[in-house]
Amino acid sequence: MVVYHLKDIQYKAERAITPFHIFDLDREAIAAYKQPHTKDHFCLLFVKKGQLNLQVEDRGYTVNAPHICVIFPGQLSSKELLSDDFEGKLILFDEVLFCSDILKNELSIYNYNISVKLNHIELPEAETAEIELLMEQVEKSYQDLTSIKKEQARFYIKIILLKLVEFVHTKWGNSQLSNENSKIYGKFLELLERHYKTERTVSWYAEKLQLSPKKLNEITRKIGGLTSIETIHARIMNEIKQLLLLSNYSHKEIAFELGFNSPAALNKFVRAKLDETPTNLQQQLAQMYKT
Repeated sequence: MVVYHLKDIQYKAERAITPFHIFDLDREAIAAYKQPHTKDHFCLLFVKKGQLNLQVEDRGYTVNAPHICVIFPGQLSSKELLSDDFEGKLILFDEVLFCSDILKNELSIYNYNISVKLNHIELPEAETAEIELLMEQVEKSYQDLTSIKKEQARFYIKIILLKLVEFVHTKWGNSQLSNENSKIYGKFLELLERHYKTERTVSWYAEKLQLSPKKLNEITRKIGGLTSIETIHARIMNEIKQLLLLSNYSHKEIAFELGFNSPAALNKFVRAKLDETPTNLQQQLAQMYKT
């Protein structure tokens, strides 16, 4: 699996260790991210002009200016230019940038309602102008990164992120995004991320969350649109797709890596969910991501 690390980008940029970088989002930068990959850091794309295709997990977006896309650590993505007049900016930053609990909670990959909406945001003209001015300040500080200017740049990036989160809350409503059920749903997804290879029953997760399976199911259906068992199976299926697409594992190796007792069990699982074999799925993924 292709994984980009912020420390490698720091080395190539020949800069002191810093939790962020800003670049022009040009043809060369897009080409570097054309193949499906994941990152160990956040990626904020600001599309100023033109158009590109963005694939995040199983969601495809045609991104027109002015749009902002925030891609989270661990999310599978790829990008491809659609227009020759493309212009934009790219900020890469580490979670260490967030010293406030507010941003840490809001920008958690487990905060599903927020993360999916931040993957693709079309901002009104006024907000777009504000974000562009802030990014100009980040870039100005980045050109001569003294300790003071580093703190200034971090401040501007945090303001950008807070504005994006505020926009999402305002557009979709605080009650929909931040109620107690959403917090429980986030904890469920966090547990799932840690244990999906070994624990696949709703009762196990419900017990850890001190809920009845029925209550957990109600919450996951209301917040995520899927039942608890569908959510568990979706996480397993997502990992199957990543391994089929990005690893050199055989189907047998994928089966044992994900806790199936045989390749036949893996095949049965994929057939039950998608009505196709792992081989057919692998071919479709290769076509989707153009590998």
